Formats: sequence, structure tokens, C-alpha cells
Amino acid sequence: MEYATKPEVAYDFSPVIIMYKDGRVEKLQGSEIVPPSLDPKTNVESKDVLYSPENGLSVRLHIPKNTNRNQKLPLLVYFHGGGFYIRSPFTPQTHNLLNSLVAEANIIAVSVEYRKAPEHPVPCAFDDSWTALQWVKSHVNGAGPEDWLNDYADFQRVFFCGDSAGATIAHHMGIRHGQEKLEGVNVKGIALCHPYFWGKEPVGDESTDAEFRQRREKYWRVACPSSSGCDDRWINPAADPNLARLGCRRVLIFVAEKDFLRTRGWYYYEKLKESGWGGNAEITETEGEGHVFHVKNPTCKNAVAMLKRIACFFNQE
Repeated sequence: MEYATKPEVAYDFSPVIIMYKDGRVEKLQGSEIVPPSLDPKTNVESKDVLYSPENGLSVRLHIPKNTNRNQKLPLLVYFHGGGFYIRSPFTPQTHNLLNSLVAEANIIAVSVEYRKAPEHPVPCAFDDSWTALQWVKSHVNGAGPEDWLNDYADFQRVFFCGDSAGATIAHHMGIRHGQEKLEGVNVKGIALCHPYFWGKEPVGDESTDAEFRQRREKYWRVACPSSSGCDDRWINPAADPNLARLGCRRVLIFVAEKDFLRTRGWYYYEKLKESGWGGNAEITETEGEGHVFHVKNPTCKNAVAMLKRIACFFNQE
């Protein structure tokens, strides 16, 4: 009798992914999808639009149902989290979060799909996100391929936002905009929710446990094999000589007390202020909560308060 041999594990990053030595990748969460729809709870409508035919990538657009064509709305470009490995704009958590945010803030949102590691290593996610922004920019004069953006988006009130790895992407899109400028687009602010930043050496009260830090570094190197390590600018913005060129005037950072990335968020806040960047940075810490709690448990008191704070940021003049 023959027995099937169990494939050997190369990397076990549970509960996110497991990679096997034969090259197979098992994604343990974030693969479910929900179709675009009119959400009766929030009265927000959504649809999917292809922005990168060569890579088969789409954005999911979200808009309040009863929007007046004469009223231009602030435009949010949102980048989902998932450690660069999992999730999409079409997963229930991301879809529902955007519906709630759009309803609360009365904005139009573009939720970006990007290629994910390890099949498509970082910086693919950053490259795809910039391509999506170029697609968004094509609507500035009302002549782009998507009527919702032509008719309703106010390109003088544009915001970037993301959670976890998506916050990392939002930061880098701000840096790139600061250097290359999306013509006709005024990025007023960037909101970073529990950003996935790291570094080789511990900062503040960050864990000094060698095994823990080695696992974090391995997690990053598998996502970005070309990386020089955890002091690469892609993961450690404090090591980026262009930090002061962040292309917006306002940044709002959220950290959570029980998140191992908490101290790194505070470190980013301090380094941004010290960099010579001329904008205004704010940081908010939520007590008693863990990483991306607002995505996992969106109806809890702290998540509702966080949503209202983000919405206020988008509508602040």
C-alpha cells in the first residue's frame, strides 16, 4: 500500500500563509469574496472596474447612492492590509469597512487590488498601487473611463488610507506623489491605520526577543526577497532619505495598545516630525485593542469611534 507523503513546510506563517518546499502556497485566510452591490444598511453602492488589464487587476468603487451630480465628493484611495500576502478589496471585511467609511464621511472611494506575495513579491504591490493612482488621475478633467469618478470626485480633496500593509502602501504612495506629482491631484491627507513598519534594531519598548524578531524578518524577506532586510526603506520609513518629501499636508496615524507594531507607529510619527516635512502629523492610540481590531470587529465601541475619527479627518478643512 502506498501512502501519500506530506509535503515539507518551508515557511509556516500561520494564521496567514504556509509555504511548502515544493513551491505550493496555502493562504489560510482572506480568500473569500463578496460581489459589488447596493448595501441596504449604508445605502452605499459599489462596482468593480478593471484598471490594469495586463495584470487583471481591478478597483472596487464605493459611492453614496443618492449623490447629486452637482456635488463633488472628497475622493479616498484605499489600500487593504494582509501583510502583502492576503485579502483584497473584495473580501467581506474590506468591502464592509469601505461601505461604512463612505457612508459616515460622505465620500467616494477607490479600493485598490494589487498583486500579492509570495507569487508576486514586493515591490509589485507598490507598483500596482501607483498604476491604480495613475488610472485615478486620468479622470481629473472629467474625461476618464469611469463616470463615477468623472462626475463625482473632487480631485482637490484626495486622501490615501490603508490598514496594516495597506497603510505601508499609502505612506509610499504619498512619498512617490511628493517626488513625481500626480498632476491635477491634491492629496490633502493620509490616514495610516496600524501601519506595518519594522526595523532591524528595536526602538522604544519594542520586543527585544531574538526569535520573535527573526520571525518578523523572515516574514518580510519572503514577501520581498530583493530586500536588504528590515532597514529597507520599503518597510522602515525612518531609513528613507526622502521621508520629508511626503506629498501631503496632513497625516493621521492610528496605533493600538496591544499591537506589537504600536511602538513602530509612534516611532514613525516622531521621525516624520523630525524629518523637515512641513505638514501636520497627529497620532491616536486605542487602549485595550490589538492589530486592525477595527477591521476584525467593526461594530465594537472603539472601532466605531475610530471610523468617526477617520471620517472627520477626511472632512476637515
